[in-house]
Amino acid sequence: MRKITQIITPTTHDLGAFEVRRVLPSPHRRMVGPFIFVDEFGPAILPEDSGMNVRPHPHINLATVTYLFEGAIDHRDSLGTFQTIRPGAVNLMTAGRGIVHSERSPLESRDAPKPMFGMQTWLALPDGMEEIEPAFENVAAADLPIVEDGGATARVIMGSLWGQSAPTTCHAETIYADILLAPDGVIPIDSEADERAVMLVDGDAALDGVPLEKYLLYVIAPGAKVSLSSRSGGRAMLLGGEAFSSERHVWWNFVSSRKDRIEQAKVDWAEGRFPKVPGDADEYIPLPEGQPKTITFL
Repeated sequence: MRKITQIITPTTHDLGAFEVRRVLPSPHRRMVGPFIFVDEFGPAILPEDSGMNVRPHPHINLATVTYLFEGAIDHRDSLGTFQTIRPGAVNLMTAGRGIVHSERSPLESRDAPKPMFGMQTWLALPDGMEEIEPAFENVAAADLPIVEDGGATARVIMGSLWGQSAPTTCHAETIYADILLAPDGVIPIDSEADERAVMLVDGDAALDGVPLEKYLLYVIAPGAKVSLSSRSGGRAMLLGGEAFSSERHVWWNFVSSRKDRIEQAKVDWAEGRFPKVPGDADEYIPLPEGQPKTITFL
């Protein structure tokens, strides 16, 4: 257990058709590398008469990363982007000085059962880059490197791992990977990042023989050499990167190193100063009253 320094239990939010499990931020830890917000959602089948309908909402001073195992989500943002998110691809939306986006189930699937299973994470932007220009990129599954080793197949989503580098933009040093373990599969976990953590999302797995419980976040000791293994097969996410030396504050969908910047973003959203989302400008999520629980999804 000395190689595992912390185990974080998620807070589960029941959204009706599916559950969202949040491990970061938690009362016990704010960040792992640049990851300041980590949600796992599903697996679930959304019924025929419902779908994901997340109205336009704002972000500042962060980048969102959406990664699906199953299902599809239509993303629109105030840059004019329209992108259907599909399994194995990575959607990186850099909010910077401010962006607005929405997520909805594709129209063609509204009247059919819809699988939903994936990860939603936020990355804090480093000092000096919080107010950069908003941007969006989608990297297709075919363009992300695949590593195979000892009965394991890993897709590198961000950063460099196992000698392979993803083309996804990294504003800070970041590692992020989707690891599929075959029965009796084993893969070493790279030890170069300042901070690393693993979450089991399906099947079974163990870190150096320590069994992992699904949806908990296991923080690995800096520099520790560990291996991820499975008896009957499993799926796990590896995430982390450089440790931030300056504090970040989170309120609703806003992240910043400055509390006054978050206060300004509140006023800007309440007074309609953020840009509209082309093709989805008729609705929006109002500014919450009091201290929200940061449950806007995604």
